[in-house]
Amino acid sequence: MTVVTASRDNGRTRPRGYAPWAPRAPTVVLMGQVADVLEAYREHLPLTVRQVFYRLVAEVGYDKTERAYARLADHLVRARRARVVAFEAIRDDGVVTRPIERYADPEDFWDVTAARIRGYRRDRQAGQPCYLELWCEAAGMLPQLARVAEPYSVPVYSAGGYPSVTANRDVAERALGRNGRTVLLHVGDLDPSGTSIFTAMSADVGAFVAADRTLATQHVEAVRVALTAEQAEGYGLPTTPAKTSDSRSRDGTGGTCQLAALAPDQLADLVRHAIDARRDLDRLHAEIAREHEDRADLYGALPAGEAT
Repeated sequence: MTVVTASRDNGRTRPRGYAPWAPRAPTVVLMGQVADVLEAYREHLPLTVRQVFYRLVAEVGYDKTERAYARLADHLVRARRARVVAFEAIRDDGVVTRPIERYADPEDFWDVTAARIRGYRRDRQAGQPCYLELWCEAAGMLPQLARVAEPYSVPVYSAGGYPSVTANRDVAERALGRNGRTVLLHVGDLDPSGTSIFTAMSADVGAFVAADRTLATQHVEAVRVALTAEQAEGYGLPTTPAKTSDSRSRDGTGGTCQLAALAPDQLADLVRHAIDARRDLDRLHAEIAREHEDRADLYGALPAGEAT
């Protein structure tokens, strides 16, 4: 049974739980355009609200203002409560949890174990000329980026802005646990803050590694994958002047652009190309072949009747 309750915030009645919705005609049209965006990029779902916003700006001329963005965000909340838009189609962040693994009984344990064997993967970065990590500013991008990076065993991280000194030290510790190069691939907004985040992080990590390394081959490189001024121009992305109030924008030249303005498939292609350019593909395929052999051995270790 669906229960709908409401409360008042700042004089407005707000729905709670699932709630019917009777939008006005212009909003109905907008939701149709949203549905087209979600369908066009269904292979990249979930999208963030910001990504949907920029697709509407680029494809249907939706107003590129913060007021229009806030209006869209509000409509998407109502649309999901009304089951017009699937909750799973939109990425929201803010809740962090530590999952607890439990089993109903031994049979449940073996079922889960069999499922894990089906998903067994070797470290496909083994034997590669360098170890890759992929970093992004917005946590909402993680599912899409992970979908591209996971087949290569490339982990994806987000600090949600400037990483803490602890986070930078952790990156350095991981790099120091390897014998060779670590390459940090980074995607972020084209603005003074986005560039500064990338520069400050890579410099701090590099300094930790240089101070603590025991092998000359242990070092960190940083590569800006997106968003660059050339990419913004090449893809015809909307830009705005840098804020003069930002001390990091000293020369006041060049436009700023959010990474979300890049279409999801374009971002995926850029990331995939950056990874492929740094992979020994023969070695990668060899690791994948060994996965099949390992998986067969693991299935053979299951109790009779469980490997289905």
